[in-house]
Amino acid sequence: MFRFLLVILFCLSWKITTSAHPARELLHCLSLRLGNSSSIAELVYTRHNSSFSSVLKSSAQNFRFTTPSTPTPLAIVTPLHASHIQATVYCCRKLGLQVRTRSGGHDYEGLSYTTTYKVPFVVIDLVNLRSVQVNVEKATAWVESGATIGELYYEILLKSRTLTFPAGIAHTVGLGGHLSGGGYGSLHRKYGLAADNVIDARLIDVKGRILDRKSMGEDLFWAIRGGGGASFGIVLAWKLKLVPVPANVTACRVTRTLEQNATKLVHRWQYIAHKLPKDIHMGIAISRVPSSEDEKMMVRASFSFVFLGSIHELIPLMDEKFPELGLVKADCFEMSWAESNLYLERSPIGVPLETLIDRSSKSPLSKLFFKAKSDFVKQPIPETGFEGLWGKFHEEEARSAVMQLVAYGGEMDEIPETETPFPHRAGNLYGIMYLVNWEEEENINSEKFMGWIRRVYNYMTPFVSKSPREAYINYRDLDIGTNKINNDKGSYAQARIWGLKYFKNNFNRLVHVKTKVDPENFFRNEQSIPPLP
Repeated sequence: MFRFLLVILFCLSWKITTSAHPARELLHCLSLRLGNSSSIAELVYTRHNSSFSSVLKSSAQNFRFTTPSTPTPLAIVTPLHASHIQATVYCCRKLGLQVRTRSGGHDYEGLSYTTTYKVPFVVIDLVNLRSVQVNVEKATAWVESGATIGELYYEILLKSRTLTFPAGIAHTVGLGGHLSGGGYGSLHRKYGLAADNVIDARLIDVKGRILDRKSMGEDLFWAIRGGGGASFGIVLAWKLKLVPVPANVTACRVTRTLEQNATKLVHRWQYIAHKLPKDIHMGIAISRVPSSEDEKMMVRASFSFVFLGSIHELIPLMDEKFPELGLVKADCFEMSWAESNLYLERSPIGVPLETLIDRSSKSPLSKLFFKAKSDFVKQPIPETGFEGLWGKFHEEEARSAVMQLVAYGGEMDEIPETETPFPHRAGNLYGIMYLVNWEEEENINSEKFMGWIRRVYNYMTPFVSKSPREAYINYRDLDIGTNKINNDKGSYAQARIWGLKYFKNNFNRLVHVKTKVDPENFFRNEQSIPPLP
């Protein structure tokens, strides 16, 4: 009965807020909570602020969600201290406002800074909470959620060339979202995911408490490392276990077109890449490029490597394991591991290492209008399957599309799928990301590009995982399902549709954690973990 009354009071506060002046009430509440500790004007941007639009767009990586029709927050809070987040959580709960938490703004469906629900919400932007503290002796680092992957790599490299952290490749990605979704990169076959190497965290829960691993308990600590941290609270910082790498690694790229036997090479790669030594990361990017001879477009496959060793060690190894590719010394370069990430981003050789900390630089997947989807492959796709796919890359909408294949195996086969919420472990040969992007002037016809990627996704159905068709939460895709807006009794059944695809059987454990730590479902979005009714 008591809980029922709480729900009624919560709903009444929602109605009162939406019929009054919620932005003004938020500012008033924050001023009371924070007192004279800081200037509200320096922390909070409302729609009436001249800087509101530029702050909102500052780290919005998918421009599909920066158009005039995109729902915008009542306010953006840019906290400088944990107390600012605690006050914002308190005030948003009191006023019935939803919260979106943004670290790097790379959420593929924009859920860290917008909503499809068209309800009043506030963005907590962690851009000012980005410190990185590296302890070389203990091989650990404390990293605030607003830091980017590149900022972490750069700070580690300043202190050690033989330590790093096994996170992703795109340097502008925020660590908060990356870690909370799993996070793979060029070291996941050697050391597992980024989330597998988190050893502590500091989180603000729905009650405003700051919890570490001990005080939050192992269930909640498990949930935030791959289950989407935004469902359970706001993670302030993460303690990471750093891993050893050689002072120099080898990075290579080999590109082949269909006319250069790319179909057979991609097909053969499926049987080899996941069985290679753990020291080798190998992926393929499939895209369309113009011919050097005429205007005709060609489909090409670009094979990329990072090897934790020298060129002289890699060449004979690949001659033995994958001789069909024809890797030669001229295809490879030796560099630091941090530099190899810039190489995989297709930055020029020798680009300044300070590029890693340049948040404004354009990564291959940022500052574009785009739509992405994902898959996992458990059995090799036949050559005929790829041949049927190439035709879709010749369609007009695919001129800027890419399909990335990333090999699994190695350590990913050895970590149990229940170790963290990320379940896509043993049995997967590789993962796929599909991405199509377009320019601003083409956004009026965005549905034709969205239609293209959905056709490709449908075409791939026979060749990928089934029951469920698995997906990766860091490549968020609202096509696979969304929650109901107010978490009514049908929400669990609805969430389970997409939840099993992201988390498989780990979804139910995530629901139980959510029910325990946030039963009123304050931390929610279109694909957040729901509590049990």
